[in-house]
Amino acid sequence: MKSLLLIVLAILISGLLCVNTSFGQSAGGGSRVVGIIADSASKKPMDFITVNLMLNKTTAVKADFSKSDGSFAFSNLKPAKYVIVFVGVGYNTKTMEIDLSDSTKTALNLGTIAISSATLGLKEVTVTTLKPIVKQEIDRISYDMQADPESKVYSVLEMMRKLPFISLDASDNIFLKGNADFKILINGKPSSMMERNYREVLRSMPASSIERIEVITTPPAKYDAEGLAGIINIITHKNIDNGYNGTINVSERFPIGGPGLGGSFSAKLGKFGMTVLAGGNQYKTPSTRNNVSRQTRGEQPTSIFQMGEAKERNISGYIGYEATYELDTLNLVSAQINFNGSNGTTSGFQSSELNGTSEILERYFVNNNNRNRGNGMDAALNYQKGFKADKNRLLTFSYRYFGFNNNQNNKLDISERINYDILDYRQINDQSFSEQTFQVDYVYPMKKLNIEAGLKGIMRDNKSDFQYSSLDPETGAYVINPGLSNRFNNTQNVFGAYNTYQYNFKTWGIKAGARIEQTIVNADFISTDSKVKQNYFNVIPSVSVNRKLKNDAGLNFGYAQRIQRPGIYQLNPFIDRSNPSFERTGNPGLRPALVNDLQLGFSKSKKASVNFGVGFTHFRDLIFQVAVYNPETNITRTTFGNTGMARLIMANLNVNYPITKKWNFSINSRVAHGKVRGIVNGVEVTNSGIMHQIAVSTGYKLEKDWRVNANLNANGRGINLQGSSNAMISSSFSISKDIVKDKLTFSAAANNPFTKFRKFERLTSGPDFSQIDYRRDYFRSFNLSLNYKFGKLKEAIKKNKRGIRNDDVQSGN
Repeated sequence: MKSLLLIVLAILISGLLCVNTSFGQSAGGGSRVVGIIADSASKKPMDFITVNLMLNKTTAVKADFSKSDGSFAFSNLKPAKYVIVFVGVGYNTKTMEIDLSDSTKTALNLGTIAISSATLGLKEVTVTTLKPIVKQEIDRISYDMQADPESKVYSVLEMMRKLPFISLDASDNIFLKGNADFKILINGKPSSMMERNYREVLRSMPASSIERIEVITTPPAKYDAEGLAGIINIITHKNIDNGYNGTINVSERFPIGGPGLGGSFSAKLGKFGMTVLAGGNQYKTPSTRNNVSRQTRGEQPTSIFQMGEAKERNISGYIGYEATYELDTLNLVSAQINFNGSNGTTSGFQSSELNGTSEILERYFVNNNNRNRGNGMDAALNYQKGFKADKNRLLTFSYRYFGFNNNQNNKLDISERINYDILDYRQINDQSFSEQTFQVDYVYPMKKLNIEAGLKGIMRDNKSDFQYSSLDPETGAYVINPGLSNRFNNTQNVFGAYNTYQYNFKTWGIKAGARIEQTIVNADFISTDSKVKQNYFNVIPSVSVNRKLKNDAGLNFGYAQRIQRPGIYQLNPFIDRSNPSFERTGNPGLRPALVNDLQLGFSKSKKASVNFGVGFTHFRDLIFQVAVYNPETNITRTTFGNTGMARLIMANLNVNYPITKKWNFSINSRVAHGKVRGIVNGVEVTNSGIMHQIAVSTGYKLEKDWRVNANLNANGRGINLQGSSNAMISSSFSISKDIVKDKLTFSAAANNPFTKFRKFERLTSGPDFSQIDYRRDYFRSFNLSLNYKFGKLKEAIKKNKRGIRNDDVQSGN
C-alpha cells in the first residue's frame, strides 16, 4: 500500500514543476546528481522516464525527464538527504535514497539505474497543494480557473475581467490589449460556438467547467495570421483518466439575466475517450431608457433628439462532443462536433424630433420589434501518426467543416408623423457562412531544437439575402422594394504554409517562424449584377524569446505581425434601418488591416505571482467604424472603412499574492496611450488619449469551508476615431460554501449592490456634426449557483496534439 501511494504521488507531482522549486535552487552553486536510466532486460537507455527529486518521500523539490541517451541531472542542490523516484509508463517505480548532507560533496554519479517492466494497478490518491493562478510561458500567459474559487460563482464571461491583458466594457464586449479584434479558440481549435456571438455562449458557460484560459499575446506561425491583438484559448477539462468525471452548474441571475445550466463530462474506456461540454441560459433585461442627440453645422444647422425605451430577451445553448480512439501506440484518430443556437427578441419604442433654426422639420414615433435567430455547427476529423524513432515526432492530417446561419427580422410601425412620409416597413436579413478546411502538420524534434511545419487551405462562402418591404396602404400588405434589397455572395479562399523553430538553452528559449498566406476574394451583388475582386499575399513573421532568471523569475520578448481580414458582419452591405435616422451597413470592398506588435514582459512566481509588461503596437489600414452625416436626407450612416492608422503604447500589471494561507489578493491593470488618425468624409481626423482598466480582487477562507470574495473594477474612457465613451466603475461581492468538500458548492453574489443603474455615454463627431448616444442600463444584479463535481479516474486520455485552428477572420462581436 505504501509503495502504491508513493507511485501515484510521484506521477502527480511530476506535473507540478513549479511547487517548492525554490528549495533546490541556490544562488551560489550547490551539489549535482547525475545518472543514466536503462531497461533491466535489454540494457538499452530509456528516454522520457520521469525523475522526481523529493524530500522525506513527500515533498517534491525538482522533476525532470531522461534524455534520449537515458541521462538525467539535477544541479544547484542544497545539502540534505533526498529520495529520487523513477516513474515510467509500463515500468516498476524505483526509489533511491541519496545523502548530500556533506557540503563538501559537490557531485554524485549514480551510474546506470536499471528499471524493470511491470503492470501497475493504481489507486486514487488526493494531493492538496497551492496552485499558481497565473503562469507565464514563452508566448502566452495562462490563468488557472480551477485555482480561483470564484470560478464556482461566475460565468466564463464574467471571469474574463481577471485575466491579464483582457478587459470588458459596459456591454460585455471583450478587449484584448485594448483591441476588439482577436480570436477565441476552444482547446486550441476554432468552434462555431465562438464565431457568431461569443458573448451569449461565454455568458452561459460556467467557469467551473473550464480548466484554464490562455492569452496568446505573440501567436507563433502555426496559428493563422488573423487577430490583431492575439488569441484567447479556452481549455476545458482534458486531463481525463480511465473512468469518468464531470461538473454540473445550476445558476440564477436577477433582475437582469436569468436561469442557467451548464457543465462538462469526460470518460475513458480502454482506447476510447470522450468529452462533452454543454450549457444554456436565458438572459433578459427589463425595460431601459435610451436617447440620442445630434447637432449639425453648416448653412442649415439642425438638431435631432430621440428618446425611447427597450427591453430584450435571449435564450441560447450549446453542446460540444469530442471522441478519440487509439488504434495503437503510434496512431490516433479523433473527431469533434459542436452545435449552438440562440433566439432573441428586442422590443421598444422611440420618439424622434428634428429641428431647424426656428421650426420642426420632422417628427415621428416608432414601435420597433426585432427578432434574431441563429444557429451554428462545426465538425472535424483528425488522424495523428507517431514514429517509433521518436515519440514526439508527429504527422497530422485534419479536415473541418464549419457553418452558421443568422436571421434578423425587424418590424417598424410609425405614427404621430410630422413631415415624415416613409411608410411602415419590414427588413429581413438572412446571413449564412460556411467553411471547409484541409490541413497537414508535421512536428520534428531534434534534441533541444523543435521544428514545426504545415500546409493549409480554407474555402469560405459568405451569403446574405436582405429584403426591404414597405406597407401598401391600399391592400395592407408589405411589398418588397427592389431598390433597397439585394443578394450578396462573398467567397474567400486562403492558402497558407508555415515553418516554426523552437530552441531551448539552459536559461534561454527562442521560438521563431514565418507564415505565408495567399488570399483570393470574390464578392458578387447578385441583384445589381456588380462584383468586387481582391487578391493579396502576406508574409507574417513572429519571434518569441524567454530568459529564465534566478528565483523563479523570467523575461519574455515577443514580436509578431498580424492581419485583420474583415468578417461577414463588416462586409455585408445590408443597411440596418431599425433607427430610421441612424443607419448602419457593411462595406464589401474592405481590405485586410496590418499590425506590428512588440511586447516585453517580466514574470516572477514565488509566494507572489507577478507579471509586468510593456508594449508598442502600430496599425496600418485599420478597419474603423466611420459615421457620416448626409445633409440632404438628415441621416447619419455608419459603415466600415480602411481609413486609419493608429499606435498604442501600453503597460500592464498582474499580481496574485497570498497574504496568508486563508487570505489572497490579486490585481489586474492596464494603462495605455492611443493615437488614431483617419479620413472621415474626405477630412483627416485625429484623436488620442489615455485609457486604463484595473480589476482588484480579494478573498478570505473562513471556518467550515466558507469563503468570501470582493471585486472592484474600474474602466477608464474608451477612445476611437471619432470620439470616446465614458468611464465605468463596478463592484461585486460573493460568498461560497462547500456543502460536500470538493464535490458540492453553493455560491451567491451581489453585483453593484450600491448602484441600480449605469449610465453609458458615447460621443461621436465628424467634420459637420456632433452626436451623443446615451443609455441607462440595469447595473445591480444578484447571482445564485450550485456547482457539483463527480467522477473517478485512473489513466490519462490521449489527445491529438495537432488540429485545425482557423483564427484568421474577425469574430462577430
